Amino acid sequence: MSGIWKCTDEAGLDRALRAVTESARRGNLIVMPTDTVYGIGADAFNNDAVAGILRAKGRGPDMPVPVLVGSWETAKGLVADYSEDLDALIRAFWPGALSIVTAQAPSLNWNLGDTRGTVMLRMPNHPVAIAVLRAVGPMAVSSANLTGHPPPTTVVDAQHQLGSQVDMYLDGGESEVGTPSSIIDLSQAQPRLLREAALSAEAIAEVLGCSADILRGGA
Repeated sequence: MSGIWKCTDEAGLDRALRAVTESARRGNLIVMPTDTVYGIGADAFNNDAVAGILRAKGRGPDMPVPVLVGSWETAKGLVADYSEDLDALIRAFWPGALSIVTAQAPSLNWNLGDTRGTVMLRMPNHPVAIAVLRAVGPMAVSSANLTGHPPPTTVVDAQHQLGSQVDMYLDGGESEVGTPSSIIDLSQAQPRLLREAALSAEAIAEVLGCSADILRGGA
């Protein structure tokens, strides 16, 4: 199995960052901690590497890979329209456990799966993840589990599921939230909650100035 890199102190993180940048450049897969669960990721602009994430998880392109970013400014360059709703949600919940689906910038040359011109973005609230994302750039990242298995909250859990398919496993301790992010879709005229998980519909609705029932698809 691929080795585990301890990132729980500054020296360990510095060593890992030097290696992970080169590994991602070569198109390898990396497991890293986030605030919610551990994720398996690759350079978002390396289409072969992104396809490798889907293969490792046993998943098809009908379940596209989200993109994690290390700053608000990075997100602005990846979307077609930096709307008021998008800005409000980012300011309220990033870094944090909210994934946002929106229309992607039309100039982007990547293949995240069957996205229909959208991208799911998140900025995780974890120092190791942020450091990796700022070193590598935007990364396609999905939960580091085989499809149908529980998302891992420790690096050992992730390694047991994915094994040698991953080049580097970054250990940042146990994920604090332990629950996947909530997902809000802003790509249509009416915002819609696709997954209510780490954040409640009520918390998201308060920021958008609407009712939780509307976000859940009610009247």
